[in-house]
Amino acid sequence: MKILEKINWEDPKWKEIRKRILEINRRIEDSKEIESLLKGFDGKYIPPGPSGLITRGRDDVLPTGRNFYSLDPHRIPTRSAFEIGKKLAEKVIEKHLNEEGRYPENIAIFWMANDIMWGDGEGMGQIMYLIGIKPKWLSNGRINGFEIIPLDKLGRPRIDVTIRVSGITRDNFPMCIELIDEAIQKIASLDEPEEMNFIKKHTLEQMTMNGTDFRSATLRIFCSMPGTYQAGTQLAVYASAWKEEKDLAEVFLYWNGYAYGKGIWGESRHKEFANNLKSVDVTYNKVVSDEYDLFGCCCYFGTHGGMTAAARYLSGKEIKTYYGDTRNPDLVEVRDLADEIRRVVRTKLLNPKWIEGMKRHGYKGAGDISKRIGRIYGWQATTKEVDDWIFDDIARTFFMNEENRKFFEEHNPWALEEIARRLIEAMERGLWSPADDVKKALKELYLEIEGWIEERMSEVKGDFQGGSIDILTAEEVKFWKQKMEEILK
Repeated sequence: MKILEKINWEDPKWKEIRKRILEINRRIEDSKEIESLLKGFDGKYIPPGPSGLITRGRDDVLPTGRNFYSLDPHRIPTRSAFEIGKKLAEKVIEKHLNEEGRYPENIAIFWMANDIMWGDGEGMGQIMYLIGIKPKWLSNGRINGFEIIPLDKLGRPRIDVTIRVSGITRDNFPMCIELIDEAIQKIASLDEPEEMNFIKKHTLEQMTMNGTDFRSATLRIFCSMPGTYQAGTQLAVYASAWKEEKDLAEVFLYWNGYAYGKGIWGESRHKEFANNLKSVDVTYNKVVSDEYDLFGCCCYFGTHGGMTAAARYLSGKEIKTYYGDTRNPDLVEVRDLADEIRRVVRTKLLNPKWIEGMKRHGYKGAGDISKRIGRIYGWQATTKEVDDWIFDDIARTFFMNEENRKFFEEHNPWALEEIARRLIEAMERGLWSPADDVKKALKELYLEIEGWIEERMSEVKGDFQGGSIDILTAEEVKFWKQKMEEILK
């Protein structure tokens, strides 16, 4: 308050800031969430309004409680998003150059809808600049095709990309997919040296080695079968239906080998997908907002992790795993996936304030903690990028801490049982080497948790399985195996 008292509110600059603050505050106060919800139930009219993240400067979403629409996909990427995308592309290339002493030839990207709906197409801008193009904007901000950046201005080779789009991106933004696909075909046909055009290089290799035609050799955008939204890998991980990395790689290929682009929409192109993944040097995704992170949904490890496992298995080499960060558009970063995992673990999962906040939600909060830990296990199963100390501290925080253990006992013992089973599975699979104190306590406490559950189920008959595990029948597994063998021959 003392700082505010020192401000000269008659100064034109501060006067304008004050006016802006009051306007935003008024629109926040005008938000009518409950009223609009009730109107919707009654089938009444609700005024429209845009969606977006207010934390990214999108105060036009206020007041909330309107019948929000998303955006005009023909304006993606925006000019500012493209500039951020350029920074991301430069950071990825610079990081790989520093670590490996060479340019990455092929970057496998998980292109999610939140990039378009929250980041105005930053990731799309990154893809465009990696391959060496930029959008052609009309005066109204709409995109009218693309312009190829000459090599002398680009100053580096054109980087090839293998893109796994999310199901929501596929279904809601086909024009964005088609634009990138058209650009890739155009770049593959340029009269440029192969060492300066990795898209052309890999296209010619596929045509020569595999006898494929030009169109098939330029397919770079893939997803699951039309109408489906899973990467498949997370199902295998949660069901413990895998023995080695090869199994996870094959599940990922089986689920995601459907090509998308101009004139090709959801065709089974598993061989082309596998051929692309063989030349991958880096797998990549990015964070736009701390509202969602890489433990927020199983699709993150299922897709990015599954893609990493598949690229590693098919190429027979180590694959770099990077994570971009545009939470602050003025401070764009690209870090290792392992560093991003550490960041989110420290700021949320093992943060006492975050834990206390989750505990206020009782049963639901305990379940959400359990789900996030299950996803950490998923990242380790698919990428091997989770440090041992993270699993150790999870065990110490939620099992060996008496206060937190009592919280789970009172509110949701099944959630803690699920955490314990995942940790034990990680240990027995060799994904985690627990500290001596943790290893001793884990199995002892697991028996204690089972005792809690048996007491609560004393009058209930039948078989029970704690936690949230997808159960697959032997018939389904057999069918999957047969189909996978047919498709992945």
